[in-house]
Amino acid sequence: MIPCLAPLDPFPPVASARADMGGLLAVGGDLSAARLLDAYRRGIFPWGTIEGQPLWYSPDPRMVLLPEEFRLSRSLRRTLRSGVFAVRFDSDFAGVIAGCAATPRPGQDGTWITPDMMAAYRRLHQLGWAHSVETYADGKLVGGLYGLLIGRAFYGESMFARRRDASKAAFAHLIRQLSSLDVALIDCQVRTPHLASLGGREIPRADFLARLRTLTADAAAPAPWPTSAANREW
Repeated sequence: MIPCLAPLDPFPPVASARADMGGLLAVGGDLSAARLLDAYRRGIFPWGTIEGQPLWYSPDPRMVLLPEEFRLSRSLRRTLRSGVFAVRFDSDFAGVIAGCAATPRPGQDGTWITPDMMAAYRRLHQLGWAHSVETYADGKLVGGLYGLLIGRAFYGESMFARRRDASKAAFAHLIRQLSSLDVALIDCQVRTPHLASLGGREIPRADFLARLRTLTADAAAPAPWPTSAANREW
């Protein structure tokens, strides 16, 4: 039986998440900033809805990427050096999340990024917790990603690309930005071949949660990011 949460109900222990359902933990509650921040600190994230109610997950194992393990391929390095993309931070958060919602995903019917989800993450962005990385070509937004920064942990949510390597270029610049902030862990949630190719790997949920307890101990909202990505040699 999956617990159904009222708006003020706490999350159940993550150990009760259903492994046979991809780590589904609970249904319902709300998408307030307070609940979302509490969820991420506990290793829980929303993914999809049923009858308008958010579904909350905590899978085991957990896909993560350590910034020092990021794999920068030769082809991506050439793309970054070519200057084909201009990269910015937090300049068009709404555009990035809309781009992620509109991008078809193999094996998925529709998108989990509903209008309510978009509004909730835009609110987190306004509060300083959620960030976007955008790639532009010829002045147009062609790719990017967004996620949350809590303490020294970054929680990646989604990415999209309308041109080849546009999301990978955004990810490379994200790695540089997070490294400058001494971020030690990127939560990638569940395994995909794309994330594995960038250096992501799975770890036991217990290990992931132990790391979170240390990395998110500082509860203060992070400082604003610079809008322009650092223009250093790749």
